[in-house]
Amino acid sequence: MPEIEFWYSIGSTYSFLTIMRMDDWCTENDVTVIWRPFNVRSVMTAQQNVPFAGKPEKSAYMWRDIERRAAKYHIHAKLPAPYPISDLPLANQVALLGMSDGWGVAFTQALYRIWFEDGVEAGGEIAISEALHRCQQDPRLTLAKARSPEAVTALEKATTTAVKLGVFGAPSFVVRDEVFWGDDRLEDALSWVRVGHVV
Repeated sequence: MPEIEFWYSIGSTYSFLTIMRMDDWCTENDVTVIWRPFNVRSVMTAQQNVPFAGKPEKSAYMWRDIERRAAKYHIHAKLPAPYPISDLPLANQVALLGMSDGWGVAFTQALYRIWFEDGVEAGGEIAISEALHRCQQDPRLTLAKARSPEAVTALEKATTTAVKLGVFGAPSFVVRDEVFWGDDRLEDALSWVRVGHVV
């Protein structure tokens, strides 16, 4: 079965579109996707890339664009969602812990629902704890692990790996040495993994 690496960062608004449709998309296309959380904020800061802060016209476009695409995919969303999120690293450190324990995908999906459907900011303990409850995980123990030096280092390493692959934004899809950036490039990544070019 073909395989695609899905590099995302909780805190990325456009990642919502991919995260909410990924399970059905994988089933429909008979493809395996490996979920890779990383810290997109640190990557963008290093690039001096601040995409929406102080840019009301661009922010308005972003929310309308997400609204249109969510409707296309039949995904429910209450927009605009709270943005930016307060503790992007912590949310992604929890997700990365979950990937090694088998509940990372479910946690990510639950947290995005809380953020985009319930309107609760995804970087705070309230939203993260609720997402962990929905995954049958102990919030107190998990948050303690996620704040450990080991978890901080793990996210830093994942982010360094993403940068080495050429990832500069989220969501991104990596197929061998090819990077496809943006939710609307998921089908191009599938073409590449199957036939080695975009069709």
